[in-house]
Amino acid sequence: MKHEYHTVPISEKASFDIDQHFNIEPFFESSTDFLCIAGYDGFFRRVNPAFIKLMGYTREELFASPISHFVHPDHKRNTAETRALILEGVPLLHFQNRYITKNGEIVWLTWTSIPEPSQNLIYAIAKNITHIKKLEEERNFLLANLTKVNAEFKQLTYTTSHDLRTPVNNLISLVSLIDTSTIQNEETLVYLEMLETSAFQLKNTLNEHIDHLNKEDKLNVKVENLSLKNILDTTIEPLRALIKDSNTIFNIDFSEVQHINSNAFYLQSIFLNLISNSIKYSRPRCTPIITITSKKVGNFVRIIFSDNGLGFDMEQVDGKIFGINQSFHDHPDSKGIGLYLVNSYMNSLGGNISLESEVNVGTTFILNFRC
Repeated sequence: MKHEYHTVPISEKASFDIDQHFNIEPFFESSTDFLCIAGYDGFFRRVNPAFIKLMGYTREELFASPISHFVHPDHKRNTAETRALILEGVPLLHFQNRYITKNGEIVWLTWTSIPEPSQNLIYAIAKNITHIKKLEEERNFLLANLTKVNAEFKQLTYTTSHDLRTPVNNLISLVSLIDTSTIQNEETLVYLEMLETSAFQLKNTLNEHIDHLNKEDKLNVKVENLSLKNILDTTIEPLRALIKDSNTIFNIDFSEVQHINSNAFYLQSIFLNLISNSIKYSRPRCTPIITITSKKVGNFVRIIFSDNGLGFDMEQVDGKIFGINQSFHDHPDSKGIGLYLVNSYMNSLGGNISLESEVNVGTTFILNFRC
């Protein structure tokens, strides 16, 4: 049966007129999710008890101020841009932002909002994902910190081994300069021979140690022959909702190189970070387009990853783009960890990464993997 709705003056009393058609009172009152009805003017029209309890404000206080008043300052711009799309009739799915409660607590919410132009209303359901965000932050921090500490230990080992080789080589040179024909004491000759032998053994040990570190850097993870298509499909699967909501378009061409010797976990993480970044930092009102191709260049397999997003000012990011905690976009989820991990993974695989970018045009990452 089709129900007809009539436009009425927006007021707190008018927001209850929907009850004339459906008895939604139990739904509003008992739901543990946060249910809200907002006007096109940016004010709440109705909220359920769960949302009132979360925010700590009275119903009257929530109705008295614009919704933007309760949004975290870092999310106001992004929220305003998203709200503009809703007012154009575009439904909002899985949008995340932060709100500030009356006692100053910051909560993460994920929203699904549907506009109703005939009534100038927006119907929204939100879930509290603060605990998930905290776990993500802790995981990313620990992962980044462990990667950094591991890199520092490796660098220290490299430096120590390298620096010790110089005095050892000097010792060998000095021993070789001694004219043993002038030494009559047999015991002294034996000691000199032992000293020379020990010096050469120490030099060989240091060289072997550095060679072993080089191999560990590249082969300390399982390397196998991988299908690029299968890796990409596996990476994309958990991003399906994000890709669908953002209408992201993929252009994939693995015809030149279909397989690569690499580590599945590292490669998936690299793809995951680059894809999620391209969607996260897409230009407003611009459909994200991600192009991924593979090429054979000398002794390298090159994967070229391009997008049409916000891009970078190359003068600003020069030398810093892959550093830890480096953020170059005004985005609440920008933590400066993703590209640091991508670069670390590429180094561990014996490869390298570079980029070309232009503001409001897009970014191209060039991934070089050794064959």
